[in-house]
Amino acid sequence: MATQSQNRGAVATGSFALLSTCSSNIGMGTTLLPILVLLFSCSCHSAKQNGTTTNADTGRTQNNMALAISSTAFSNGGMIPSRYTCDGANISPPLQWSGLPAGTKTVALIVDDPDAPAKTWVHWVIYDLPANTTQLPENIKSQENLAGGGKQGTNDFKKIGYGGPCPPSGTHRYFFKLYAVDIETSRGPGATKDELLKTMEGHVLAQGELVGKYTRQITQRQ
Repeated sequence: MATQSQNRGAVATGSFALLSTCSSNIGMGTTLLPILVLLFSCSCHSAKQNGTTTNADTGRTQNNMALAISSTAFSNGGMIPSRYTCDGANISPPLQWSGLPAGTKTVALIVDDPDAPAKTWVHWVIYDLPANTTQLPENIKSQENLAGGGKQGTNDFKKIGYGGPCPPSGTHRYFFKLYAVDIETSRGPGATKDELLKTMEGHVLAQGELVGKYTRQITQRQ
């Protein structure tokens, strides 16, 4: 069976042969555009068949590999219990994941709120988790280095570790974004989201996300 590369080569060869024949009869200018369109279409179709996309955060071409990340505390798109917010105990929720591809050296997690006023607000940054890590239990302590391996970064509350949802008004979305990384970063604890993304650029093998929502229930005093 011919490979996709061989098939593309055959299409290109045939197209240029057609171009040569037609140009001798009706002129190069009238046939060049359709041929270029044909070649471009074949190229795009091949890329689609190969399932490759480019990750906007990391700039790496990926094979459409998605990690499955979930929580026993809330469903994807569901409401985050107040226990995990500034209105409750303000502890991190339990998380679990699967689907880490071969070549994964470490795992990273970024939690942020794109609905915050003025900027996307970062609630949690974790990186250099060992590749055999498949979950984070509830209530990860606010310490720089995790007992089982891994480091915590600085959130937008200017603190190490997790800072729960605390929207000033309305319902906000909180994105728990998981990354399979093919390196161990050279960064110490305390890195920001932007610093971590820069370090991971070109090294993300796959990623997944879990989205939770939260609305503050503020009791009005009489």
